[in-house]
Amino acid sequence: MTKRMILPLLFGLIGCAILVSLGTWQVKRLAWKEAILSEIDARITAPAVALPESIDPDVDVYLPVQAQGTFGDDRIRVLVSQKKVGAGYRIISPFTTNGRTIMVDRGVIPIADELPTSPTGSVEVTGNLHWPNEVDSYTPDPDTNRDIWFARDVEQMAAKLGTDPVLLILRSATPATPEILPLPVSRFGIPNDHLSYAITWFSLATIWFVMTGILLWRIRQRTV
Repeated sequence: MTKRMILPLLFGLIGCAILVSLGTWQVKRLAWKEAILSEIDARITAPAVALPESIDPDVDVYLPVQAQGTFGDDRIRVLVSQKKVGAGYRIISPFTTNGRTIMVDRGVIPIADELPTSPTGSVEVTGNLHWPNEVDSYTPDPDTNRDIWFARDVEQMAAKLGTDPVLLILRSATPATPEILPLPVSRFGIPNDHLSYAITWFSLATIWFVMTGILLWRIRQRTV
């Protein structure tokens, strides 16, 4: 090995080591994320319990709940788009149970359909508590003229409907409203891109290694 090859070799080895370490870190992050997603799945599908008297969004997110009560006539429509289905409206309605009123995300209707009337009498609902984080700086304000919202904001929706800031995502209702298709809580939409990141870093490490080998070969050819 000539002196001219030492610096490129060190540069290549250090670069490969950094890229491999980044790929290894992403593999560890993948295992961590999959464990979290498994916990979320287990929590979502756990047996339903009664609505807690004291609710903490940090503690009770995804909590399965079953409640008996009545729907109010007011509602909020939230514009939503589903893959292979198209645009629709989520229907958020006030729901009174045991002297308190919360909100129930009853599901989605096609954008062209008429809004069905709220069921009369007692209804048993089962679903999961959730506080979706859908609002960012690009989210438009609600269109009050057409009564259309563009994201679910629990605090703002509760103020509009006059309920507690508690949202239950419906899984099933008895009696059901056939015109509204429930969209139960799932881990769909929670990003888990660590595997693709790991593949990217390991691929770059391989390319870096090959390019370093080619550079060293050329340097050696010039010195022969």
